[in-house]
Amino acid sequence: MDRIQEHFASKIPAAQAEIKTFLAEHGEKVIGEIKVSQIYQGMRGMPALICETSKLDPEEGIRFRGYSIPELQKLLPAYPGCQEPLPEGLFYLILMNELPTDDDVRRVSNNWARRAIVPPHVFKTIDALPSHTHPMTQFVVGIMALRTESEFAKAYANGVPKSEYWETTYEDAMNLIARLPRVAAYIYRRAYKNGEHIEPDTKLDWAGNFAHMLGYDNEEFRELMRLYMTIHSDHEGGNVSAHTVHLVGSALSDAYQSFAAGMNGLAGPLHGLANQEVIKWTLEMKEAIGSETPTKEEIAQYCQETLAGGKVIPGFGHAVLRKTDPRYTAQREFAMKHMPEDPLFQVISNIYDVVPGILEATGKVKNPWPNVDAHSGQLLMHYGLVEYDFYTVLFGVSRAIGTLTNLIWDRALAMPLERPGSTTTGLLKKRFEA
Repeated sequence: MDRIQEHFASKIPAAQAEIKTFLAEHGEKVIGEIKVSQIYQGMRGMPALICETSKLDPEEGIRFRGYSIPELQKLLPAYPGCQEPLPEGLFYLILMNELPTDDDVRRVSNNWARRAIVPPHVFKTIDALPSHTHPMTQFVVGIMALRTESEFAKAYANGVPKSEYWETTYEDAMNLIARLPRVAAYIYRRAYKNGEHIEPDTKLDWAGNFAHMLGYDNEEFRELMRLYMTIHSDHEGGNVSAHTVHLVGSALSDAYQSFAAGMNGLAGPLHGLANQEVIKWTLEMKEAIGSETPTKEEIAQYCQETLAGGKVIPGFGHAVLRKTDPRYTAQREFAMKHMPEDPLFQVISNIYDVVPGILEATGKVKNPWPNVDAHSGQLLMHYGLVEYDFYTVLFGVSRAIGTLTNLIWDRALAMPLERPGSTTTGLLKKRFEA
């Protein structure tokens, strides 16, 4: 075991004992009621999952192991000479439930660097696809091609005891997190840069090296990647990608199978693909208005036309949040610090001022405030990463940190196969219309 894995192993017995004791004392107690409407409307708000790594409060926003994003921006170690939190630090926090030291973060970074070599057949598998294939499709294919390296699959085939499932799940998760930036950067350079690939720089941190392999060595962009990879990493367990990884993993599918399934969920327009939809809508708005800097009045008119056409304004609203997404705020503060005069940032700011009032006036929207997707595209475009079809891949690389940490804990705690019950409309009618 490496030192990170040894420290994690020391956490497991206490967590197992805590849950066993809690279930013995309170397992039969009821924590909520299920409404018929919730069954039909995507199980909204039903408390049916355990996710220790983060919790999304409707009013406070996301907290990682109890810490808000502003708190973590102050508490997590940064790259030497820089300010944004390192994703390695967040990974350590949500895995261990303790704030990391600089040495802890350096150890994670070095560990991932050692694991980051991608087998040649993975690139060959991606190259078998047409270069115009959507980047998320290429990403999922690349993840599944990596499955040949699954330590869990080998151990399970050899009859490893259930108590040791977590050890090879940890190996798979660490290897996958380490290799995803290389795979994602390969897809980006293949699709948009004539296949001119860039070798990794192992002296850099995980997110900084990702920026380098993408072809963006601007230190500000590296800082953006550190922030981006941190704030997109986890958003409690009920969102589509996180829940899918947990659900598929509950069948003892390995980390590669589970994470690939989650990424197919992330690729949906109502989940991770929304960041692509936001920037597309914004660019289409500028073109329709005929201005690089449309006024608030022009933006309001375009928004009204969007709604009148039966479409949504992407990047606003959230299934849980009832305030401006703290992840949006973190990105806005980054823009105000590094690019306050950027014309596209001015447009995004005007949209922020205009849209909530319009949505509130409809009387149909519970949360008219912007979510994380409403800002990320502008930041990426500022530094030249304009290919917005690729944005969800960036989201996916980040989301590996949270979903795979949860998968490690699922195996450590021997979480069972997830199998909720279902009913029919006919049976419900008999029950409630009798």
